[in-house]
Parts: sequence; structure tokens; C-alpha cells
Amino acid sequence: MSAVICGSLAYDTIMVFQDQFKNHILPDQMHILNVSFLVPRMRREFGGCAGNIAYNLKLLGGDPLPVAAVGQDFAPYRAHLEKCGIRLDRIRVFDDQFTPQCFITTDLDNNQITAFHPGAMSSAHDNHVREIPDIDFGIVAPDGREAMLQHVDEFAARGVPFIFDPGQAMPLFSGDEFRAMIGKSTYVIVNDYESQLLQTRTGWSAEEIAARVKAYVVTLGPRGSLIHADGTTHEIPPAHERQIVDPTGCGDAYRAGLIFGIMRGKDWPTVGRMASLMGALKVEHPGTQNQRFDYAEFSAAFKEQFGYALD
Repeated sequence: MSAVICGSLAYDTIMVFQDQFKNHILPDQMHILNVSFLVPRMRREFGGCAGNIAYNLKLLGGDPLPVAAVGQDFAPYRAHLEKCGIRLDRIRVFDDQFTPQCFITTDLDNNQITAFHPGAMSSAHDNHVREIPDIDFGIVAPDGREAMLQHVDEFAARGVPFIFDPGQAMPLFSGDEFRAMIGKSTYVIVNDYESQLLQTRTGWSAEEIAARVKAYVVTLGPRGSLIHADGTTHEIPPAHERQIVDPTGCGDAYRAGLIFGIMRGKDWPTVGRMASLMGALKVEHPGTQNQRFDYAEFSAAFKEQFGYALD
């Protein structure tokens, strides 16, 4: 069963400044700010919501099909996805643009200065899910504004069950647009801050949003998550990581577990625990696509964490 993963593929360039930004930025001189930070440590990671979700879903034995727009510099990422066995036939390359890029500089206080170049993501609406045969499930993750609106409409028109995941794209949409997209979606997922913002934008309470979809999922970071479904709120406990290395991409890993559990027909408490464990396993590793395990190892970890077997 294939899952279509609509969203971004991006390069994350992560740099570490071995000092504190506050020692080099003068508050009374912000109007003429001109600073340079020496960053002796740097790494480049494969990222983007579609890439991260697809990677984690593949670890579980799923069949992800990312739908994304990339640029002329996509070759290293392509080689990585091919090595992982992830299908690439719905990734569109724009030779006159760059693949989306995120440049993150972190200081010793874990403050961050981030610059994001959308690149080919601005043309993601030229990639249509209506042209993909045999879709079993989908997710609309953060991407270009027009692409997200279009993917929601095309999934809904085909009757394909899908998750609407606005995430960091939330500032792009009005209350009317959110109400329309929620009304067409099968499931909605946000974090706790985004949930408050979504309620403010739509004028709907969490219960009212949940009443319009099969499930409204709200992640709570280290406190677990909530799944509002069928008039019931399921409180999902967090899985416990062995060590905290890097939380980046934890939410995308959670979403992969959610997709896999739903497609396997699991009950909501189990679906939520599967998603929670995927997030914890990601936190134990640096970057977003460096953890390695298979479904058998995942199942063993699930039984150890939650006390019952998946199959």
C-alpha cells in the first residue's frame, strides 16, 4: 500500500558558533547591524518534511512516494533516496532553480539564526497528485502555499484519505482557507502551539475541529500527544529515548508512525504509541535521516516501551 508524501525536500546546513550571539550583537546598534560569525563546525543534512517522513516510513517497511519540487543541485539527495529504496518518479526537477535550502547557525546558548531559501518549492504546484495512479493514503505536509491548497483539493476530489499537516506553513493561510482545507481533510495534525493558532484562525475549538475529521492529532513534545477521534480524546504517553541527541525532525518521524499505524488499521492508542516511539528513536540520533532500524527492531522496542506486542 503506497502513501503519497506531499511536502518539501531540502538541504539543511547546520553550523555552530562557538560563542554567544549576545556578545556580538549590540542592541543599541541594531539599525546598522553588520556581523559575521566564524563557524568552524558545519554539517549538511538531508531534510524537508516530505523527505523526513518518507525516510521514516521506509524504515518501518512502508512504501512512501514523495511528491516534491527540487532543483539543479539535487544529485546528492537523489543518490541518498535511491540508496534507501525510496521511489523518485514523482519528484520534479527544475533545472533553473535550487533545491530548498535551510541555513541554521546555533550559538552556545542554543539560540538560532535561520535563513530559508524556498527555491524550487515555489514551483511545487506544478506537481499534481491527480496524475498519480493507485493512491492508498496521503499527507499534505508543509510546502509551497499554492501546492498545499492544490494537493488538498486533489486528494479530496479523488476520495483519497489524507492527513493535513500545516506546520510551519501556517502563516500562509487565512481562517477561511483553513476552514475549507480542514473540511476536505480526513485527519489533521499540529503541535500544541499550532493547535492554539489554528483555533484562533478558524474560530473553532479543538472539539469543533475534531468533529469535522476522523482524527485531530495534537503533539505535546515530551508530554506525549492527544488524539481526538470519535468523540473521545486518547492521551498518548511519550516513548522514552535512551539519550537526547537532536530533536530536529522528531515531528516528521512521529507522522511516519502515524501514517503507518493508520494504514495498518491499528486502534488509536496503538497508532499514537507507534508514532511516539518513532519520534523517540529519531531523537537518539543527529540530523533527521540518520537513524537505522527495521520493523522487527521497532516492534521489539514497542513491546519493551509499552508492554504489549504490535502483531
